[in-house]
Amino acid sequence: MERLFDPPEEEPAEELTDGPLAARMRPRRLEEFVGQEHLLGEGSALRASLESGEPHSMVLYGPPGTGKTTLARLAAEHASAAFEELSAVNAGRAEVREVIARARERRGGPHGRATIFFLDEIHRFNKAQQDALLPAVEEGLLTLIGATTENPYFEVNSALLSRAQVYELHALDSDDVEALLRRALERGAGEGIEVPSEVITFLAVRAGGDARTALNALELAIATAQRAQEPRVTLGDAEDALQRKAVLYDKAGDQHYDYISAWIKSTRGSDPDASLYYLAAMVEGGEDPRFIARRMIVLASEDIGNADPQALPIAVAAAHAVEHVGFPEAEFALAQAAIYLSLAPKSDAVKRALGEVHGHIREAGAKPPPAALRSAAYPAARKLGRGKGYDYPHGHPGHINDQEHLPEGLERLRFYFPDEGEPEARDRLAELRKARGLED
Repeated sequence: MERLFDPPEEEPAEELTDGPLAARMRPRRLEEFVGQEHLLGEGSALRASLESGEPHSMVLYGPPGTGKTTLARLAAEHASAAFEELSAVNAGRAEVREVIARARERRGGPHGRATIFFLDEIHRFNKAQQDALLPAVEEGLLTLIGATTENPYFEVNSALLSRAQVYELHALDSDDVEALLRRALERGAGEGIEVPSEVITFLAVRAGGDARTALNALELAIATAQRAQEPRVTLGDAEDALQRKAVLYDKAGDQHYDYISAWIKSTRGSDPDASLYYLAAMVEGGEDPRFIARRMIVLASEDIGNADPQALPIAVAAAHAVEHVGFPEAEFALAQAAIYLSLAPKSDAVKRALGEVHGHIREAGAKPPPAALRSAAYPAARKLGRGKGYDYPHGHPGHINDQEHLPEGLERLRFYFPDEGEPEARDRLAELRKARGLED
C-alpha cells in the first residue's frame, strides 16, 4: 500500500522491484508515459511545462487508470521537487496544514526546495477545505495538482479553479493498454509463464481504458497460472481475473464484418432486439464506436430515406455523441439510435434512384443543363445566353412553375419513385408533377 505522503526530503524514487504490478510499471520518465497525446504531444503547453521543471497548479480530470497520479509524480520528478500526496477521502484541514507547513520549511531551507502537492479525489473536499489551500497556492508556496473523476467545474470551487489549469484525460484506447501490458511482460512480469496474444488483447480491450485495472488483472491471471503450475495463462485465467467473459471478436477479421453485417440486416429488418444484441457484441469486442456510428448514418439514408427523414439527423447526432462524449457513456446514444432506426419505416427508394441516375449517366454521359438554368454569374455569361428565360418559381402560386429542368431530349426521364414506405414523398411528388404538367 502506498504511503499517505513521503518524508519531507525524500530523494526521487528508484524503480520498484516489489509491490503491485501497476505500481512497478508506473513510468519514471515522461517518455515512458502512454496515451493522452492531446495533452502531452510534442510542443504542447503541458509537456513544455513539465520538461522545463516549472509545472503550474492544475486539476487533472478523467476516469480511473488514465495516468493522473503518474503525471503528478512526473511533474515532481522533472522539477526536483518534494512530492506530498494526500487523498481527500481520508484527509482534512489538519493534514493540509501540515503539508503547507512542511512546504514552507523546504522553501525557507538552504536549498529552497519546491513542493508538489498531489491531492487525489479533490472533489471530496468541501468548500472550507478547498479554501484552506488558496493562500498557499496564491503565494506559490506549493504547486497544487488535484485529481478527480468528477467534472471539476461542478465540484471544485471557482476560486481554486481560477488558480489552476484544468486538463481532461481520456480513457486509454485498447492499443495503448496493450502496449503497457506487453511492456510489463518484457520487464519480467510472469517470467517463465507464457501469456498468449489473445489474453493480452482480451485484457486490453475489456479493461475499459483503465491501465491499472488491466495490469492488476494480468498480475492476477499470471498468479493463477503459477499456482496451478501451468506453463501458460489461459483465456479462462484472464476472464476470472477481470470477472468478465471474453467475446471472440477480431476487429480486423471475420467477426468485424460478420457482426456489422448482422447489425445492418437486423436493423433493416426492423428487429430492435437483434440490432441491440449485435451492437452490444461489437462494443464488448472493442469495435471502434466511430465505425458503428458511420454505418448508422449510411443505413439511415440507404434503408430508411424519406420514409422517416428524422432517421438521418438522429444517426448523425449519435455520431456526434461518440466524438464529444466518448465511451462508455456514448453507448447510450448508439443504442437509442439503433432502436430508432430499427423501428423507423423503411424505404430504399433513395438508393434505387441513385443507382438509376448513375447508371444512366455512365451509359449516356451527362448532358449540359438547359441555358436558362446555367450560371449567369460572370460578366460574359449573359452574352452567351446563360440564365436567359429562367422562370423564378416564387413568382407562381404554390411556388411551382412548369419550366423544364432536365437537359434537352431527357424531358420524360424519371429516376425517383417513392414506394409505399414513403407515402408523404409519393403524394407530394405526384402533386408537383401534376402542377407542372408533367403527369405521365
